[in-house]
Amino acid sequence: QVQLVESGGGSVQAGGSLRLSCAASGRTSSTNTMGWFRQAPGQEREFVGASGRRSGNTYYAAAVKGRFTISRDSAKNTVYLQMNGLKPEDTAVYYCAATSRLSLGKYLDTKNAYDDWGQGTQVTVSS
Repeated sequence: QVQLVESGGGSVQAGGSLRLSCAASGRTSSTNTMGWFRQAPGQEREFVGASGRRSGNTYYAAAVKGRFTISRDSAKNTVYLQMNGLKPEDTAVYYCAATSRLSLGKYLDTKNAYDDWGQGTQVTVSS
């Protein structure tokens, strides 16, 4: 098990940027795959993107591709979500998630595939 703590949320105008951080404590192997999800009021939690620790590969949902970037600092066991060109529809609580699995395959965007979750951080984008 690993503890995940997100930070960096806030309020921004449309077109602005924010960088979210997710610091993990515990075994490094528990964060082999880390994902970002978001949940808007009244909606299901949806996949934003994910990063593989060993492969270095990143994956993004179509809605954020080209605007959001995931990076990792292995020394700090921290993953970042850089969000540029924010839109009002990006408003949500953002969660990071982790699993020890090296590859999730077709389940990469499935929230049940992840074992540990952070508490979430609010992102609000105004028009």
